[in-house]
Amino acid sequence: MTRKITAAIGFATILVVTSAGGVESALAQANVETAPQEMSLQIANDAPGEQCRRLDQLDPTSLIRVTLHRTFHDDFDAHPLSSGLWVPHYAGGAAWPEAQYWGGNGSDAKRKDAWNGEQQIYVDPKYQGRGTVALGLDPFKVRNGVLSIMASRIPVSLKDVLFNNEYVSGILTTQGSFAQKYGYFEIRSKLPVGTGVWPAFWMLADNGGWPPEIDILEGRGKQRGDLVMTTHWRIPSGVVQHCGFDFLLPDAATAFHDYGALWLRDRLVYFIDRRPVADIKVPDDFSDPMYMIVNLAMGAKYFGGVGFVDGESPDVVEFEIDRISAYQIDSY
Repeated sequence: MTRKITAAIGFATILVVTSAGGVESALAQANVETAPQEMSLQIANDAPGEQCRRLDQLDPTSLIRVTLHRTFHDDFDAHPLSSGLWVPHYAGGAAWPEAQYWGGNGSDAKRKDAWNGEQQIYVDPKYQGRGTVALGLDPFKVRNGVLSIMASRIPVSLKDVLFNNEYVSGILTTQGSFAQKYGYFEIRSKLPVGTGVWPAFWMLADNGGWPPEIDILEGRGKQRGDLVMTTHWRIPSGVVQHCGFDFLLPDAATAFHDYGALWLRDRLVYFIDRRPVADIKVPDDFSDPMYMIVNLAMGAKYFGGVGFVDGESPDVVEFEIDRISAYQIDSY
């Protein structure tokens, strides 16, 4: 989901392994709604490959358990900006003036990625757009312990002050408050659908570099139930590569499911409802702690199955999130 990946696609020879496939409905939702303080996950007990592989036919006798303890948790009983865990924009370098996060010409640089063809701008109640007064726009709604990131069409009266975007929406990142090397990172959510709808939960290096990137969850809004899990890395020659799979989960829009990634020293393992569905050998450039990002973009130039918003796109889109958690591996 990184807002730099499309630059790499333009000139690099990319390793892509994508394959649509079903995830059985037997991947039932966990009954508990809260994230446990301690947990264990099963992974394959063999050497991971350089290319990602699907884990559709795992032999139960070949699995080993990894035990973990919780290091981060937000179950969204309160507004996400009240906890100090999240910021509502992309982070900048040390030279980025703090004031420019909140308004004025150029402030949109940290609140969307035009290169990706996105047609929303990420807002929060303090954001001023081109102006000098907070617009009071809040894309984050909390109801009964569920956070909804809301994307809404921008009325004509606000188009100019919001840089002529089509939608306002929201992004939350933990850069500056939480980053971790290794461990398990999980979201429990429903995936919204519709033309131009692009929900995501992903991770970037805390040092500001790209890649590496772990896309734990991306939804293809025009393809109900189609979600993507992808790893991105750079090889020594400088070429950016990525490898991942599509998974079909028919009720992803109507039922909460757990989506996660386990980062070990030797492999990355992707999970749906805490069952391993894909893995890959950890690339060499995965050396820094990573922080989490959750967002609802509208419009995509390069990411298939999303498309640009049009008259058929919903006026309001809701990305429902029950919780986001992180765990560290006990033996680390």
